[in-house]
Amino acid sequence: MSDVGTVDQVAETVRLISVAPSPAFWVAVFAYAAASTALLVVLGGHQRFRGLAIGLVGLAFVAHGVDIGWRGTQHVHPAQSVREAIGFLAFIVTGGYLLASTRYRLTLGGVVVMPVSLVLLLAARLTPVGSGLEDVSTLGRIHISLATIGVGVFALASALSAIYLVEERALRKKKFDALAFKDKGAPLESLDKLAHRLIWVGFPIFTIALILGAVWVSKLGESLDRLEYPLAAVTWVSYASLLVMRQVYGYRGRRAAKLTLMGFIAALAVLAIYLVRRMVA
Repeated sequence: MSDVGTVDQVAETVRLISVAPSPAFWVAVFAYAAASTALLVVLGGHQRFRGLAIGLVGLAFVAHGVDIGWRGTQHVHPAQSVREAIGFLAFIVTGGYLLASTRYRLTLGGVVVMPVSLVLLLAARLTPVGSGLEDVSTLGRIHISLATIGVGVFALASALSAIYLVEERALRKKKFDALAFKDKGAPLESLDKLAHRLIWVGFPIFTIALILGAVWVSKLGESLDRLEYPLAAVTWVSYASLLVMRQVYGYRGRRAAKLTLMGFIAALAVLAIYLVRRMVA
């Protein structure tokens, strides 16, 4: 029986490896790289390239979505594995940035978000699959999907918080010629409020994902003493504390931005541990 299971596992590994990146994937890679460069040029003061930069972000988002859809036709679900979830995370972050850019000038955020999305997509498609694959249950896929969406929303909130810290520091030091002000981006208050709203959206999604994850792990008979589980708890506690302290004590501004980033760093650590474990399994 164990031999049959091993053969099935190897067959699944071979199948996933054989699903080569689609042509849309390479279009997305080019668009992400070009958008990163164009946004950097805009941040340097060449505002006439803003339309081109946002257009490239849109192209990257569409091509990325087509690639995810194409993989779906090959029976590869976005929540089938950690690798696929990381690719889906990059898609969510890019879409969120594109949506926010319709209202605010977030060039500085794009200079960070686009390269990160590119790296995540490359990691999702070109890193080794590993041999520790299993058929993920419906419960597992729901958990992975919700966790990915929650972390994606937190990523957007963290990007806004990072912009807030950069702008706030430049303002305190009266460095009005800094990059943070060259783009005439969103006001500090708007960045703070938008990041807070995103956390309100992501927190219940992430909470449900944690609960379902605990149930899933329990059904698999696995132990909860792995490093990623307390790190996920740190993420949850960070955002729960932030929401409570903002509501009760008016906790906002620089302190809120730092706590937002701390929670997201813990979430990134969880993803990194999962990815490395699958690669070396």
